[in-house]
Amino acid sequence: MPTLPKIISPDDHVQAPAHVWRDRLPAKWRDLGPTVHRQQGAAVIGPGYIAFEEREGGRWADVWHYEDLRIPIVRIAAASGAPRSEIDGRPVTYEEIHPACYDPKARLAAMDEAGVAASVCYPNMEVRFCGQTFSLAKDKELALLCIRAYNDFIHEEWCAGSGGRLVAMGIVPLWDVDLAVAEARRLAALGFRSITFSEGPHLLGFPSIFSGFYDPLFAECEASGLVLSLHIGTGAFAMLAPDMAGAVPNVVASFNSGYTLTDWLFSGLLERYPGLKIVLAESQLAWVPYILSRADFVWKEMRGEGFTSITADKMPHPPSHYFRQNIWCTFFRDPVGLTLLDHIGVDNVMYEVDFPHTDSSWPTSFDTATEMTSALSEADRVKIMADNARKLFRIDLAGVGS
Repeated sequence: MPTLPKIISPDDHVQAPAHVWRDRLPAKWRDLGPTVHRQQGAAVIGPGYIAFEEREGGRWADVWHYEDLRIPIVRIAAASGAPRSEIDGRPVTYEEIHPACYDPKARLAAMDEAGVAASVCYPNMEVRFCGQTFSLAKDKELALLCIRAYNDFIHEEWCAGSGGRLVAMGIVPLWDVDLAVAEARRLAALGFRSITFSEGPHLLGFPSIFSGFYDPLFAECEASGLVLSLHIGTGAFAMLAPDMAGAVPNVVASFNSGYTLTDWLFSGLLERYPGLKIVLAESQLAWVPYILSRADFVWKEMRGEGFTSITADKMPHPPSHYFRQNIWCTFFRDPVGLTLLDHIGVDNVMYEVDFPHTDSSWPTSFDTATEMTSALSEADRVKIMADNARKLFRIDLAGVGS
C-alpha cells in the first residue's frame, strides 16, 4: 500500500469570533465596527449576499451588524458536524456550530481527526472571501482599521501556536492600491503566505485587472512571495437570474473561475510578473482543458488589433504556458477532472477540504481524498494531496508530525 501524506488544504474558512473587532479596534471605533447581536428571524440568501430579517417567532441567530449590513451565521457556511438533514440556509448561533469554525485549538483537533496536516483559511461570510464587507463599506477610514484588525487576529490568535499548521492569509483594501500595497507588505513581513483578491474586481465596482490599477499590488505580491488567492464568490454571478433555483449557483459556480482564468491568461500580467502565483479556489478541474485549448487556438489563429488585441510583445507565449507557470486550481469533488490531468498538469492541482462549508469532506477528508485519487500514481497523489500546496505556500511542518 502507498504511504500518502496528510492533506495540506489550500481552501478552508475561519468564522471570526465575536470579540475580534471589539477587542482590536481603537476605543472610538468599537461601537461602529462589526458586532454580534442575538436576534430572532430568518436569513435571506441571494447571489453573492446574505442578509437577515427580524421576525417574531423566527430562529434565534447570531447576526453581525456593520454599517447597514446584517449578516447572520448560516448553517451552510458552518455546516461541518451538523446532520445532513439540517444543512440548509437556516441562521444559527455560535453555540450551534462546531467550535472548530472559530476556535484555533478546536480547529487543530478537527484537522487531526480528518487527516489534515495544514490549512490555508479564507475569511467566512461575515468578512466575505476577499474582505468585500470592508472594501465595499462607506466609511473607508473605519474599513481600513477593520481590515488591519482582522489580519492581526489571524496572525496573533488564529495562526499563533499552531506550528505552521494554520497558514496565514490576509485581506487588503481593494479601493486604494497604495493602501493595499502597504498592507500586503506589512503582512509579508509578518509571515503571511497569501492575500485574497477578487475573481472579478470590476464586478464589485472597482477597476478591472486590465486597467493597470492593481499592477503595484501584483508587483508587491511577486516580490514578497505572497500567493494571490481568488475564491469563488469574490466577484459576482453575472448570469444568475434573481429568481433562480438555489441549485443553480451550486452547479455553475466553477464557471466563474473560467472567466477569471481567461481574464488572467490574456491580461499580459503574467508576462510582466512571471513570478506571481495565483490560486483559483473552489474552481474544480474538468472545464480547464477546454479553456486552455481554446485560448491557445485564439492566441495562435486570431491575432489582430481591434479583434483580439493579442500581440507578440504582450503575449510571446501561448496561454497554456502562463497557466502552468503561474496558476493553480483546487477541487473537492471532480472525478471527471481527475481523468483529464494530462491536459491540466498535475503540478497545478490541489485537493481542498473546504472546512466548514457544505461541500467539505470533513471528517473523512483523508479517506475521501485517498479514494478519489486511487487511480493515479502514488507520486501524483502525493502532489495533489499535499506537496503542491506545501511548495506553493512555503509550508514547513518539520517537527509537528505532518
